[in-house]
Amino acid sequence: MDSTDAHVIARVLNEALPYIQRFSGKTIVVKFGGNAMIDEALKMSFARNIVLMNQVGIHTVVVHGGGPQIGQLLNQLGKESRFIQGMRVTDSETMDVVEMVLGAQVNKSIVSLLSQVGGRAVGLTGKDGSLLRAKPLKLASKDPHDSADLGHVGEVESVNVDILQTLKQGGFIPVIAPVGVGQDGHSYNINADLVASAVASVLNAEKLLLLTDTSGILDKESNLLTGLTPSQIDDLVADGTIFGGMLPKVQCALEAISKGVTSATVLDGRVQNAVLLELFTDTGVGTQIVRENQ
Repeated sequence: MDSTDAHVIARVLNEALPYIQRFSGKTIVVKFGGNAMIDEALKMSFARNIVLMNQVGIHTVVVHGGGPQIGQLLNQLGKESRFIQGMRVTDSETMDVVEMVLGAQVNKSIVSLLSQVGGRAVGLTGKDGSLLRAKPLKLASKDPHDSADLGHVGEVESVNVDILQTLKQGGFIPVIAPVGVGQDGHSYNINADLVASAVASVLNAEKLLLLTDTSGILDKESNLLTGLTPSQIDDLVADGTIFGGMLPKVQCALEAISKGVTSATVLDGRVQNAVLLELFTDTGVGTQIVRENQ
């Protein structure tokens, strides 16, 4: 390493220091999904980011998705995937696949990766200790007679915060698969963004980070919008700037902020070390959403 490289590293560490001091002792919830879960280099950088956060005193919770992996196994089993308004129709047979992929394959691979780089991670599904109580998801429809049945697709009714607090006190990193249990005892497949938002809310998290396969929220000229408030987002939705798949993600962020989370960021999971760049640098790598007048 020459002196120039050493000075660059020193500058980066100095830039990170006030952010480390700010977030140490706070809780940050990270939704892990998209390409970051598939690309090996991105997976490793994500794992190192999470463990570093934990090492400097940030209480980190990971919530992960796994839609592509579920679809792949269903295809191998010869079962067609069907979607209504972007939600996977989940009959009992599909729910078995969802639990196997999310609760076993994906969840344990993330735990293993975190452990490999020195983290103390604990894998959970929402069924463990009734961590996630779920209820059937009812789709909004203009037709009151439209009763599309999504099967075992749910939304979060409540979160058992005691389990997460116990793990936090022990210095563990919870890794949560978005499978909940209903009062009827049935398992429910829940959107990971919804779970991350609910978990961040009950933990009064400092930040909610939602990894995506886009740069963040873009304006109509495809420029990245780095900072937004709920009222500005309402305007962008009204004029059609925010649409499609970004809408539910933004709604999850707004829901978390309305329930006490300090800020939420939609960030580009395709960028190596995206989490650290967002947390510990002046520029960040996504769109941060904050409360009005914050």
